[in-house]
Amino acid sequence: MGSSKSTTYPTTYLRSLVADRVSAVSRYCDELVQWLPHPWDSGELLELCDCPKKRSISDPTQLGELPRGGDARTALLLNGTFNYDFDIHKLLVEMRPALSRGSRVVAVCYNPYLRWVYRLADAFGLRDAPLPTTFVTHAAISDIARTAGYEVVRARTACHIPFSLFGLGDLLNRLLSAIPLLRQLALVTVLFLRPLPGSSERSEGPPSLSILIPARDERGNIEAALERLPDFGGADIEVIFVEGHSTDGTWEEIQRVAAEWSDRISCLTFQQTGVGKADAVRFGFGHATKDLLTILDADLTMPPEHLARYYDAWCAGLGDFVNGSRLVYPMEGEAMRRLNLLGNVFFAKALSVILDMRISDTLCGTKLLARRDYERFVAWRRDFGDCDPFGDFELLFPAATMALGTVDVAVRYRDRTYGATSISRFRHGFQLLRMTAIGLWRIKLGKG
Repeated sequence: MGSSKSTTYPTTYLRSLVADRVSAVSRYCDELVQWLPHPWDSGELLELCDCPKKRSISDPTQLGELPRGGDARTALLLNGTFNYDFDIHKLLVEMRPALSRGSRVVAVCYNPYLRWVYRLADAFGLRDAPLPTTFVTHAAISDIARTAGYEVVRARTACHIPFSLFGLGDLLNRLLSAIPLLRQLALVTVLFLRPLPGSSERSEGPPSLSILIPARDERGNIEAALERLPDFGGADIEVIFVEGHSTDGTWEEIQRVAAEWSDRISCLTFQQTGVGKADAVRFGFGHATKDLLTILDADLTMPPEHLARYYDAWCAGLGDFVNGSRLVYPMEGEAMRRLNLLGNVFFAKALSVILDMRISDTLCGTKLLARRDYERFVAWRRDFGDCDPFGDFELLFPAATMALGTVDVAVRYRDRTYGATSISRFRHGFQLLRMTAIGLWRIKLGKG
């Protein structure tokens, strides 16, 4: 049926667009596995997807052979499977024991509001597969997934115009995918599902934690940062100080405090060779040795005691990327100037739309993620480009793109007790606006 030019061309073009959406996640996975392809599936979609290792599983019992290590990141491709199944809940439940925290189910789903289009395509012989039997809304799939032990962490529409249209098809599909109402008319949506950790996974020993403290002219806060660290349930902790060209004796204070506390906590100390917080974060994370990574700004406006909330949220499986939010509770005194507050609210709203995930605060300096995921972020940055001077967006962008699953932790933003902010509202605001525009073009309108 799929051998004629009229059938093969639009089908191949559509698959290439779907493959772009799948590849945004799968290229940073260790393996992409297509599970139980239908007899009419040519394997072309799997072939078009980008991943270091790809294979297809036709025997349900082989699902148990998937890697389940904590660092493993496997994407399981279901190409139209939901649209030919009368019990999606059962399907997901049967898959769940074979999946680990790092697994992602990538479900290619046909639009339930456009079933008539599929019927027309079938009537005119433009499809090389049987007519789908099941059309389920995204809201219904989200509910089914939740009851089966998953959450939908990303949804990307793939195609509105299933042909090239004089070479403009790709551009038009990008633009239509960004328009709120029109994006609902896409022929195909790719859903990314994250398995929620089960009780057996949560019962493993506490992961170790690297706490990075970038510091520039923060001499009066160095010892207080260690004094106020919580216990983390007895987990193995290391603190990494990265000092950046201070003029108030911060480096000497770091060395003194690290030596004095050496019998209580492991401290690594480095002087930054580059410039800026983003560079300090990359430098410090590059020397981290523990399972999880987090950032504590040395101004201590985010209370160090609250780091335990980030750690507990990750350990409970509430998200694989934990983001701080300073915009929930009233702020203390002059912790944030009004214009800065308005800017933070704007960027949170803008990035929530661009990244298709709810973010209540994009610029809180404290975030937490697994070191293995950060290594994937580094690979993403090589592909995306190095254009973030602050480091917040270059963590949020790949977290959304890779469908990690993000959860916000609300904290009360405090006044500084030492030093002064180095933030320039207008100059830095324009830089952040530029990053937002780049995210819109490269992620929202791009193939990511």
